[in-house]
Amino acid sequence: MAVMTAFLLTGCGTPRAGEFLLFGSYFPAWLVGTALGIPLTFLVRWVLIRTGIDDQLPLRLLVYVCLTVLFAMAFAYAYSPR
Repeated sequence: MAVMTAFLLTGCGTPRAGEFLLFGSYFPAWLVGTALGIPLTFLVRWVLIRTGIDDQLPLRLLVYVCLTVLFAMAFAYAYSPR
């Protein structure tokens, strides 16, 4: 039983998690990516409104939420330890 538990827990630890030291605390990379992804999504939305594409989008909320998640995941991937 102990060997099976040890085997199952081998993938839980990483040498270093994706984190940033901000304001004296460690923040996960995905959280920092989300904080940067929201303003980027607002910028993309502003561009889409100015070009008239925003009026043609179906399910706008879903599109913008997915854009925010995409930016957050891209940031976390780019700055995660490998």
